[in-house]
Amino acid sequence: MASNLKMVSIFIIFIAFLCTKAMSQCEDETNNPCNNKSKALPLKIIGIAVILVTSIMGVSLPLITRSIPALSPDRSLFVIVKAFASGIILATGFMHVLPDSFDMLRSSCLADNPWHKFPFTGFVAMLSAIFTLVVDSMATSVYTMKNNSVAADDGEVVVGDQVMAMADGGGMHFHGHNHGQQKGAIGQQLLRYRVVAMVLELGIVVHSIVIGLGVGASNDVCTIKPLVAALCFHQMFEGMGLGGCILQAEYKTVKKVAMVFFFSITTPFGIALGIALSKTYKENSPSSLITVGLLNASSAGLLIYMALVDLLAADFMGPKLQGSIKLQIKSYVAVFLGAGGMSLMAKWA
Repeated sequence: MASNLKMVSIFIIFIAFLCTKAMSQCEDETNNPCNNKSKALPLKIIGIAVILVTSIMGVSLPLITRSIPALSPDRSLFVIVKAFASGIILATGFMHVLPDSFDMLRSSCLADNPWHKFPFTGFVAMLSAIFTLVVDSMATSVYTMKNNSVAADDGEVVVGDQVMAMADGGGMHFHGHNHGQQKGAIGQQLLRYRVVAMVLELGIVVHSIVIGLGVGASNDVCTIKPLVAALCFHQMFEGMGLGGCILQAEYKTVKKVAMVFFFSITTPFGIALGIALSKTYKENSPSSLITVGLLNASSAGLLIYMALVDLLAADFMGPKLQGSIKLQIKSYVAVFLGAGGMSLMAKWA
């Protein structure tokens, strides 16, 4: 009897210890020896500057190198580099954003009902992917109808320096730099590139602000240093993927600059916002966990959809890669390298 009471007492003490530990994790971790606000602030300011520069470099690189013939969008090297960047975006969704959402929405700081009784992360990511499909499809339809109405009003198509009557496009095939393609076919592909670039930027912007907010609100100098280093590589290569999409979209200079600006500024802005809200924003508070967790889940669904459907599937099922097994193999290797490298970085960020 006495031994049973002893066992029960030990069990109660153990449960009380676990509950106390769980509750302490939900508070600001003041007992963490790595927490040092005065030392963390300079690191975060340096992080803002470094991440801003690497983001600009990454997203601008495909646009700047357009003048290099080997890296023009119709060359094989561009396809391989884009496959590498697409692998990075895919791994960002699966290995960085989605696991973070699972951790947050399954946190012991949240009530069992409903957060531990339903897989909210998977549900929200699924809804986000479906919503992205809806936006992708509807936007393409709207732009296509506008484009067709303009072409119908004109009645003629300008091709290079010549004026040609509109044709149905049956059976003719043109190669490389031949400008004898009809405008309708070019316009349709161009519209797809533009929709893809806009939707992809939206997903990256949301997830970048969330990442920056977490870094800015943290005072843990032990994690800020490796996190900033990992984010630099992350922003560099993710920017290359977005930059390739912007290049293919053939936007005017003003819109290119705007898209580069918004991508480059989002993570530094998130860090600055986190610094400003560091007194009120608690990383482990239930409201923060729910908000950031749901945002991460929706961002993950969008990024995974875009990477698989609009980037990888569109390229690998397209005529260029379907026409060359050798180029397909090189592109597959690039995808695995990109996804593998970004997955490895999940150890630090």
